[in-house]
Amino acid sequence: MATTEYDGCGRCLLGVRRLSRMSDSTTSPEKQGDQVLKAAADNGGHIIAWADDWEVSGATDPFTREKLGPWLRNEMGPYSGIVGSAVDRIGRNQRDVLNTAYAIHESHRLLITHGHQGPWDLDDTADEMRLSMESFGAQMELRAIQRRNRDEAETARKKGRPKNKNRYGFRFVRLVPTGAVDHVEHDPKAKKIICNVADRILADETGKITLNTEAARLNREGVLSPNDHRRVMYGKEPRGSLWTGIALKEILTSEGSLGYLMHNGRPVLDDHGTPKRIADGLWSRSKRDALIEKTTPRRAKKALAPRGTYLLATLAYCGNCAARLSMQDKTRQEKGYGCTARLRGVRPSQNCKPAPSMAVSKLNAIVTEWFLSRYGAGEFLAKRYDPGTRYAAQIADLRADRSRLRSDRKAGLYNSEDDEQWYRTEYQRMGAEIEMLKKLPDRPAGMRWVPTGETVADRWNDAKDDAERRELLAAFDVKVTLFPASAEERVRVTGSDIRHGLTA
Repeated sequence: MATTEYDGCGRCLLGVRRLSRMSDSTTSPEKQGDQVLKAAADNGGHIIAWADDWEVSGATDPFTREKLGPWLRNEMGPYSGIVGSAVDRIGRNQRDVLNTAYAIHESHRLLITHGHQGPWDLDDTADEMRLSMESFGAQMELRAIQRRNRDEAETARKKGRPKNKNRYGFRFVRLVPTGAVDHVEHDPKAKKIICNVADRILADETGKITLNTEAARLNREGVLSPNDHRRVMYGKEPRGSLWTGIALKEILTSEGSLGYLMHNGRPVLDDHGTPKRIADGLWSRSKRDALIEKTTPRRAKKALAPRGTYLLATLAYCGNCAARLSMQDKTRQEKGYGCTARLRGVRPSQNCKPAPSMAVSKLNAIVTEWFLSRYGAGEFLAKRYDPGTRYAAQIADLRADRSRLRSDRKAGLYNSEDDEQWYRTEYQRMGAEIEMLKKLPDRPAGMRWVPTGETVADRWNDAKDDAERRELLAAFDVKVTLFPASAEERVRVTGSDIRHGLTA
């Protein structure tokens, strides 16, 4: 929409538009824009900028909105007031609308909306009352919308249909573009990404692959975050949000990843007390339990996983004092690995003279040649989680259902006579199924070595960056010791005698 420069005329206005959903044709951006421009012109003003908050609920405080908030907080420069297409575009909460109106009034700015003659004058009792009534009407409409949404969500849950946003790794399938969700299926691209993260975390024995390092890797590789991935799925532009360790943990450990319909963080139960399944799980319950165990923080202090991308970060040590090497400016063109422990005042390193150092590219090349000559020809075996025959997984599901029933009973549910009888029947049914499954031959779940047809050299060459290659070095317990230039032995590289995950 057209804008003009701020000129201090007293009518330099900010155009305000808001939509809860971009598909809302009755208050489309174009329609709102035309009304804002007309209201500004009718009051002798001109638009210097637009504060467009799309997909923002009317219940959101205007001061916290992404686009409008900074203007109201005086973070965006001078302006004479705001103009909107209607009061409900400012907000649908009466208190927030009035707070915003009074803040604008007290700063000697103008509040203008389409359909109201002239700016709102809060010193005029009639105008103040009219604004209060219009904001109250907007709030009543908001409450009706919220009540309708709650009723629709409750109806959908009873029918076992999803109502809210799709979880990462799944996608909704509609028979018509704007129709109801027909069924839920795996999203192949997202499933591949998140399953790879799960396998990498479960297979790691070094403690260097964590939720946070995986989030950093995904961000480094440009993998869209769950929110941005969903936006792209629905034809919208990504916002540049990032992966976090917290987001990864929620996806990996939530029961929603088992394909259950979720509400308030818990599975929705059917009439038998069993979670309603809307799709096949991304993995089994036993694998989820393993992920919970692997991602649970430990009390014992562990060495932090390196955050940088340098190949030998945390793997290279000084041959004089055994201190870990640091990054330093070897030359103006290139950094180097070197020992700075003496300069940092580390007591055991007081006699580290001369301190060894070597250019990054040179030491990387030496270690790469050693590593590939020793391990490169070996076929890589990937460590994968095997759910077993799944009898154990079924038992785990039934035990989880039974435990959930017990928790609900302790919380005061199922206390009536009819409910007590239903509770006993379902509890006995679950117990009988568990005993029957126990008698079947079972292959326990666990980590298994699986041939990949890929050599260590292939994995090394296909790595996207040195951080990924460093994971390979760490898996083989590679340690690099650097000595001063005057020493007979300049570089010593050692690794584990056991070839992790290799075939001869």
